[in-house]
Amino acid sequence: MSEVQVVLPELAPSMTVGNIVRWLKTPGAVVKKGEALVEIETDKAIAELEAEHDGRLGRILAPDGTQSVPVNTVIAVLQREDVSVAAPAEPPVDQKADGRVRASPLARRLAREAGVDLQGRTGSGPGGRIVRADIQALSLTARDPADSGAELWRGPVSVAPDSSIRSPRMLIDNLRIPYEAEPISPMRRTIARRLTESKQSIPHCYLTVECRADKLTQLRLDLNADRAAQKLSLNDFVCLATARALQRVPAMNATWTDEAILRYKRVDLAVAVSGNSGLLTPVLTGAASLNLFDLSSRLRGLIERARAGKLRIEEYQGGTFSLTNLGTHGIHSFNAIINPPHGGILAIGAAESRPVVAGNTVVAGTVMSCTLSFDHRVLDGVQAAEFLRAVQTQLEAPAGLLR
Repeated sequence: MSEVQVVLPELAPSMTVGNIVRWLKTPGAVVKKGEALVEIETDKAIAELEAEHDGRLGRILAPDGTQSVPVNTVIAVLQREDVSVAAPAEPPVDQKADGRVRASPLARRLAREAGVDLQGRTGSGPGGRIVRADIQALSLTARDPADSGAELWRGPVSVAPDSSIRSPRMLIDNLRIPYEAEPISPMRRTIARRLTESKQSIPHCYLTVECRADKLTQLRLDLNADRAAQKLSLNDFVCLATARALQRVPAMNATWTDEAILRYKRVDLAVAVSGNSGLLTPVLTGAASLNLFDLSSRLRGLIERARAGKLRIEEYQGGTFSLTNLGTHGIHSFNAIINPPHGGILAIGAAESRPVVAGNTVVAGTVMSCTLSFDHRVLDGVQAAEFLRAVQTQLEAPAGLLR
């Protein structure tokens, strides 16, 4: 009987840790090469890890719910021979032979801040290692009667002087404000890091135009009335108009680097989608070359897979420009943060009825706000305005998008 280690691989170039969502096989189950073993949450999506060999699943070292498992960590053992039962699981080890507690550096720091004694405790990490989630579980023990049993962190009773308050959480703890501590997922942490870096390092500049959308909304209604199977959304039109505007004003379809400005020869449009665990940006590759109905079909498939956590790595990496639309949520207009390394992002508001001037009279019209955030290192305001004007022209004369 031989054993093969199942190691958490690097499922994406930016991945350093992953969360174990759930095991799809139980210890002792027969496993065929290529079968899905476990669902892994990365900083982008949920991916299935497949078995590389035939055998039976033996010990599971990182059970369901294990958080922040480092890449290349052994998470299970596969038995290569046809044994009737799996090898018995090794008992978790909570301390090293010299008596030292097995815990990650982050877990140790959180334990010190929370006043949690780790001596003699067993963690949920590989081999019984204590990880961040264990400290949070140990700390979330007090319950607030008014919160229907929700687990709450209770801070120290005494209020420390201002000079000793080092973080918002310490201040809240000292003020004894009850709250529920939600662990930060790898995806949420990556979003926070990337957007912080974007605002700190990219000189954002903003331009807004108001697009008359009367013809656009009517064209969509007419097309959808003729097509029983495939219904078009306003976002389909916006995506195609944006892609073709990038083709007409290629200065916008670019990335800043310290060595050179990279001007892309293809429009790969990244479209923001809200998933269960955070914001994803699946990419419409070659979007400017698609017709409206092909773009709509491909975008719908990407959105469905994004929300189900089933995007393939190549479907959410890259892109040359981003688009985000909060119009369906009733948002009038907003400024979006650039998604690095893109040179810009277009934010779309709701198509709503507003008073507009027509000649010497004021009439009701459908208007939609489009706000461009662009990297001022990549291009100047005049070129950015040309791009935004190209988007506006196509949305206000949408019949051209059918060609």
